Amino acid sequence: MACSTLKFAASDPACILDLCSTLYDRNAPEIQIKINNYLKKQTGSSTVFLAPLLRGTEEAVVQVIGEKVLQQEMRFPLSESVLNTAVKHRHSVEGVPSELDAELLKNLQATIEPEPRTLLNVPVLHPEEDCAALVVCLVNYDEKGLTEATCTHLVTELFRYCLGTVLNTFAYEEEKQMRLQCQSMLAVAKNIFSHLGDLTDLLREIMVEARKLTNAERCSLFLLDSEHDHLVAKIFDGETSTETLEEMRIAKNQGIAGHVATTGEVLNIRNAYSHPLFYKGIDDITGFKTRNILCFPIRKDKDIIGVAQLCNKKNGLYFDVFDEEVAMAFSIYCGISIMHSLVYREMQEAQARNQLINELMIYHMKVSDEDVALLLACPSSHNISDLSDLTFSPRSLPHEEMACYTLLMFEDLGLHVLFNIKRETLARFILFVKKGYRDTPYHNWRHAFCTVHFAFLLIKNLDLVKHEYITPLECLAFMVSCACHDLDHRGTTNSFQTQSGTVLANLYSSDGSVMERHHFAQAVCMLNTQGCNILDGIPREQYTKCLDLIRDLILATDLATHFTVFKEQQKLLVEFQKHKEDQRRLLLCLFMTACDLSDQTKDWSVARQTANLIYKEFFTQGDMEKTMGSSPSESMDRDRAYIPTLQIQFLDNIVIPLYGLISQLFPEAECLVEACKLNREGWTVADTLFSAQWDRGGYELLSDPKLDEQVMAKMKRHRGMPNYKCQMDCGANNCESPHI
Repeated sequence: MACSTLKFAASDPACILDLCSTLYDRNAPEIQIKINNYLKKQTGSSTVFLAPLLRGTEEAVVQVIGEKVLQQEMRFPLSESVLNTAVKHRHSVEGVPSELDAELLKNLQATIEPEPRTLLNVPVLHPEEDCAALVVCLVNYDEKGLTEATCTHLVTELFRYCLGTVLNTFAYEEEKQMRLQCQSMLAVAKNIFSHLGDLTDLLREIMVEARKLTNAERCSLFLLDSEHDHLVAKIFDGETSTETLEEMRIAKNQGIAGHVATTGEVLNIRNAYSHPLFYKGIDDITGFKTRNILCFPIRKDKDIIGVAQLCNKKNGLYFDVFDEEVAMAFSIYCGISIMHSLVYREMQEAQARNQLINELMIYHMKVSDEDVALLLACPSSHNISDLSDLTFSPRSLPHEEMACYTLLMFEDLGLHVLFNIKRETLARFILFVKKGYRDTPYHNWRHAFCTVHFAFLLIKNLDLVKHEYITPLECLAFMVSCACHDLDHRGTTNSFQTQSGTVLANLYSSDGSVMERHHFAQAVCMLNTQGCNILDGIPREQYTKCLDLIRDLILATDLATHFTVFKEQQKLLVEFQKHKEDQRRLLLCLFMTACDLSDQTKDWSVARQTANLIYKEFFTQGDMEKTMGSSPSESMDRDRAYIPTLQIQFLDNIVIPLYGLISQLFPEAECLVEACKLNREGWTVADTLFSAQWDRGGYELLSDPKLDEQVMAKMKRHRGMPNYKCQMDCGANNCESPHI
């Protein structure tokens, strides 16, 4: 256009030149303020603001209203705005402020007095592209008496000369923002990659950074379990407790997170309650009100490995496109860090397994062929008439004969015939299991033998297989589980392993039941040892089922989970159906705990000796905790543990209810409950002896063999047996002396 043909319908060229001479700032808000003030003065409007348009997303952006720079730029869809008509028809359109985006209107009302009445939207066309570059909004433009046409001319004539400067400034701001975003992402990457050693810490840090980057109130992260087609979440709001959390699982195709995991698309939901995939039940439970959601996939290359879900944009009505861009850039780092953390954990576990295997190889001796031959050729008949009685105590048997009795019990049940188990293989397996136990005071081979023996008693006396309460395969798994349930026990509890950060804790703490999972791993190791696989003759499908059951039964010996499972087991009283596998499994888990605690069903002497062994382990652990600077629990502290009270609580809370339930299901087991109650009476009597001589120390009193005779003497007198003669050779009848 030639300079001589330029005409101004409304503007003063000198004023435009003066303004253009001041637009040297490389700061978009400052330039907008100058333009807003110029147009406000020229048009007589109450205030003016610019709305640059983003072509890629069809959004309008507002950063400044009049002279007020917004704390956070506003983005809103052009299609839902009153500005869209002006852009679409490429001419100025008069509207009313109430048609503006709600948040924009709120900011506008806070800027001017009185209330905005009129609004003129003037599109400014791009000089090279066939579209509008921005929209100029004049609020209350008619106060000076200028017409719509005049105001439109004032806008278009101004931007004829300053649009290039404005667009270049916006481009510069965008590049600067991209640079800051890259720097921020590098800082985030540095932070999250420093947490690769612990997946839980890493996920927590990812959530914290995601909330910071997008300014969200809450967030959660789901990892894809591709084997079961589930999304699994353990991290909520970027926080976890130090204890094992109960994970949340949802189907891969369920809800908002499931949709994102399935499609790989980002979901930016501005009104959560109006979205068909949103489930408001969680809000009802927690009392949290979800307004908007940004949910995005986390990828490893092209594969989706997880989903992050952010809730409630702070200082804004919803998440914008910039949040989406930040989230998708962030998700790349998330995917890389998570996969590296998983690989790192696998390497740690492999290293821990190697260390554990080396430790076991040093500790355990190999079972020789001669040992197997000696067991198979044992000359003794081991003919004990009451071996199958529920009241028989296997602790009375010689230690060296226990492997023989174990072999006899397996054969008595016919398991070697039913499952094609060679006697040599069974004998080698039993000897390997025996070698797998350490020489701890209580959790040793003798305890394992007692557990197997009680399983044998239950199977025989309750006719479990004969009456189809359990299948033959379940019978085999039951016996194997009892034999292996404490393999390589270290004489310490799960909590001690976790707090001490042992190799076992590193391997198994994420799943809980540290020692029980180690016992099962050792059982599998035994079965995989050459010449030891007694399950080798079982069809593949039954083999897998048997191993799964062995795992579940060994895990059932963790008393930390007992009360939760016991509630389900109590339901067997009213709904037990033998043909249902899940109910048979519940019953077997009940039996498994009963076998593990079976010493409590024997006479007082056995119960006292067992307590002596258990507290020897407990107090040793307590001493170690003290040297580590920790405070042991009462039952582990030799200076605080009052053993009779602890034993009575144990019997009342766990043992008697346990065997009581079994006796309700199987009346033949009533004698077990009576034995437990008798032992409770014994501890009540022992309480008087402990309180009288507490200065000697609880464990020393418990270890004194004279305690048995004194307790039994008092129990008999309490039961009304006259002229009881003291067994301590003092010669007195009805002697009251403790003799301890």
